[in-house]
Amino acid sequence: MKRFYHDPATLTHTMTAAFVALTILLATGELSQCYAQPVNDARGKQSAEANAADARFRAIADAWWEDAVKRDPLFATATGDNRWNDKLPVVSIAAYAARAEQLREFQSELTSLDVEQLSLGQRVNYAVVRRWIETELAEHEYQADLIPITNREGFHIFFPELRNQMPLRSLNDYHNYIARLKGFAEYSRQHMELMRAGIAAGMTLPSVVMQRFRESIEPHIVDDADASLFFEPLRKLPATISADDAEELRAAARQAIRDSIVPGYRDFLTFMADEYVPACRSSVGASSLPQGRAFYRHRVRRFTTLDLTPEEVHATGMSEVKRIRAEMETLARRVGHEGSLEEFMSALREDTRFHPASADALLKEAALILKRVDGKLPQLFRVLPRTPYGLQPIPDYVAPATTSAYYMPPPGDGTRAGYYCLNTFDLKSRPLYELEALSLHEAVPGHHLQIALQQELSDLPPYRRFAEFTAFVEGWALYAERLGLEIGFYEDPYSDFGRLTYEMWRACRLVVDTGIHYLGWTREQAIRFMEQNTALSLHNIRAEVDRYIAWPGQALGYKMGELQIRRLRADAEQSLGARFDVREFHDIVLRNGALPLDVLERNVRDWIKTK
Repeated sequence: MKRFYHDPATLTHTMTAAFVALTILLATGELSQCYAQPVNDARGKQSAEANAADARFRAIADAWWEDAVKRDPLFATATGDNRWNDKLPVVSIAAYAARAEQLREFQSELTSLDVEQLSLGQRVNYAVVRRWIETELAEHEYQADLIPITNREGFHIFFPELRNQMPLRSLNDYHNYIARLKGFAEYSRQHMELMRAGIAAGMTLPSVVMQRFRESIEPHIVDDADASLFFEPLRKLPATISADDAEELRAAARQAIRDSIVPGYRDFLTFMADEYVPACRSSVGASSLPQGRAFYRHRVRRFTTLDLTPEEVHATGMSEVKRIRAEMETLARRVGHEGSLEEFMSALREDTRFHPASADALLKEAALILKRVDGKLPQLFRVLPRTPYGLQPIPDYVAPATTSAYYMPPPGDGTRAGYYCLNTFDLKSRPLYELEALSLHEAVPGHHLQIALQQELSDLPPYRRFAEFTAFVEGWALYAERLGLEIGFYEDPYSDFGRLTYEMWRACRLVVDTGIHYLGWTREQAIRFMEQNTALSLHNIRAEVDRYIAWPGQALGYKMGELQIRRLRADAEQSLGARFDVREFHDIVLRNGALPLDVLERNVRDWIKTK
């Protein structure tokens, strides 16, 4: 396990690997079984059975993973597997049906295994693979495949990012990139056929979230190929590529843009305008979809990794809103406000002191915050990622329809940094008092620190290194915002109010998402609820509510994950007293990558017992 340890007393490589195995053992709740093994000749028989079971499980898991990356070459590239960098996925009813049939075979093979015969170290791997397969099959059975885009996600929005996601160092790399450009028109056509099937099945997006669909499509319909974003990597080629080869590459790229990219986007724009958007449903909640209420209950379990009902999540959200609101009211009085909290938040939205003077000013302020955070990280963590991160503005073609920021993970092959992408559109809706919380969430100690560390867990199989359990990943990032209190951030009361309004934002998600998709709330109710309880700009509130409408359940993972991590830390602090070490706690949480919350809980609680 290649790491940079800040604690000189930290375990060696070998001891670390052993401790990880123990942690996995603890995470399965099977520690007692280790002590129950008979000390006699039967041990050799049991060891042989475990080796055979492990070998069979590894064969199933390896076959499942190979099938997954081969069917989705774009995902393979994201994991650092570059074998199919010239290919695009096949997107069709038939392809999804074939994938589901294959998944059922893998599921059947996993079910036939006797889990008790697996070694303790393989049981967590088994649980992760089985949950992944079950989730993907459920999505297929509820026909979620037929809604392949949202108002802010989809093939048409992702595809321009190929230039940042693919390795572009050699002549062959550029040939691969151009091959994918040539395949775009067909890729677009396949998505349109899939969405036509969605129209026929009643599986469409709500029309209210599709009003700005043109903004992410029209910028790529260009008359001059050289002006296309897709041509950008061809402008300056590596010195190792000869002048003749460079000219051939540029000519091929121009032709691919003219013959595939532009027609693909133009046809998709026509399809969206003439067929899809007119057919979008008038309702906003997932409950109105075929099997809608059952589908949303599945989404709650998927994105929280907990066996909870929508009503339970809604109640948790209301409780958190009440708690956080009391803290916000206290802070408003502390800075001299005598009116209502709603009046205070309205005044904040209009206060020009907090409006960035320019896009560069916003980026520079974020960079300064992050450099300050970097120097404080050893106070909180024993292990830091080797992979660096950068800061860049969100592209203009998607900025108006998306939120304040997002994180772009590094590819699995280590050839590029991770990126904190900051929205510089409509600057008055990007108040500076929110910037500390936002930056800690998206970069460090939030998404970049957690995801880069996970990708560097070289002793784990790839399906563990690239697992994305939303409740863990987003729960950690929200927890990371609060860590700023422990390392000297939020000293300005307005910045601390920004932290609270971000926490409130995620609490409101529990209320609003379940309200819209299960309890019959309207879009206007959701906007009003968030306006009353957060200091987010109205632009951000509308963008966020439309995101929840288009992506049922995903927004639940943030607060539910953060609550679980905070609860586990509080239990550890109470149980261990003076022996509690926050760096060791963070190591226990992060060292196995993203996990379902129930597995994380067993892991932490058994660590507490061993202390």
